[in-house]
Amino acid sequence: MLNRRLLPQISARLRESPAVVLLGPRQIGKTTLAQTVAATRRGTVYLDLQDPADQRRLHDPAAFLRAQGRALVVLDEIHRAPEVLQTLRGVIDQQRRQRIPGRFLLLGSASLELMRQSETLAGRVSYLELTGITAAELPGAGPTTQSLWVRGGFPRSLLARSAAASLRWRQDFIRSYLERDVPMFAPRLPAATISRLWGMLAHGQGTLLNHARLAGALGVSAPAVARYVDLLVDLLLVRRLAPWSGNVGKRLVRSPKTYIRDSGLLHALLEIETPHALLGHPVVGASWEGFVIENLLAAAGDRYVATFYRTEDGAEVDLVLERGGVVEFAIEIKRSTAPELTKSFRLACDALRPKSAYIIHGGEDEWPMGQNIRATSLRHLMARLDLRR
Repeated sequence: MLNRRLLPQISARLRESPAVVLLGPRQIGKTTLAQTVAATRRGTVYLDLQDPADQRRLHDPAAFLRAQGRALVVLDEIHRAPEVLQTLRGVIDQQRRQRIPGRFLLLGSASLELMRQSETLAGRVSYLELTGITAAELPGAGPTTQSLWVRGGFPRSLLARSAAASLRWRQDFIRSYLERDVPMFAPRLPAATISRLWGMLAHGQGTLLNHARLAGALGVSAPAVARYVDLLVDLLLVRRLAPWSGNVGKRLVRSPKTYIRDSGLLHALLEIETPHALLGHPVVGASWEGFVIENLLAAAGDRYVATFYRTEDGAEVDLVLERGGVVEFAIEIKRSTAPELTKSFRLACDALRPKSAYIIHGGEDEWPMGQNIRATSLRHLMARLDLRR
């Protein structure tokens, strides 16, 4: 078992809100985490809405949910039963009047789709996203940060007995998503085309999104590519990182960058099995960049707006974290353990004027680099972000 840092947040949100929606891709650990929460509460009811028997129990959802009294009700794969969300509103409002604390924990695999379905619960539900295992969650004796980078944060991939078994699990996961989830969430989108797009995004990890170029390679229209990318973003498999858009008197890049969110899935799409193979692959730098970004955003939570900064004359910051219109962090990401302070990063910091500026490197040490810029490790900066929660 791995300690998931989201656990206390779920319990806290259940004290504050009638219902909590826990979002995350399939197999990321939502059910295990929900069962851990359930173990701390008496009389929990767990329903898997993929199971026909559990579906039959919700034949009359209003009667069933009201009959559970004050028990915590966990509804897994809730996006499969949107009609239940309609019923929940009335049940929640009734229990609010009775001052019954939060007792619904809903698990879902598609963020935008589930949020659309749960619009009727506005003001009654709190959202949390469970990411893959992060570097801050690794136990003292167990997988290393390098192993996490290569295998990714899905628990069964990270903890597999061998590199080959881990890669097979990820390849099977990708295949099952294409065969099951794509048709379920977007029946008109061909799984074969999604597969090709997913592979193209992997080869272009961390590059600017160009719908026209992808459309030409896939033989479809640019709007179709936009729909395909939207689906992968909705399924929490791809991150679309927006460009910073403030006014600094510079001509800024306006296209977003895309990343395969889980580094292990990225490597499976590229058939990279071992650390040695990764270090010799052209994607190694972009893979490390995406891995660091996902870990930092998991530590930062939803308190910051995340963007990147790039001007047409070359000034660049890999990750900008902004809050309340103020740039709090400017972060450059390097795989080297002895990174250099580049002119492009200095120029970008001069324009953005962040409160803190860091260069993340591949080692564990920390040192000043001048101009209020520090070199630091991934874990050190994650700890700083976590302290600001």
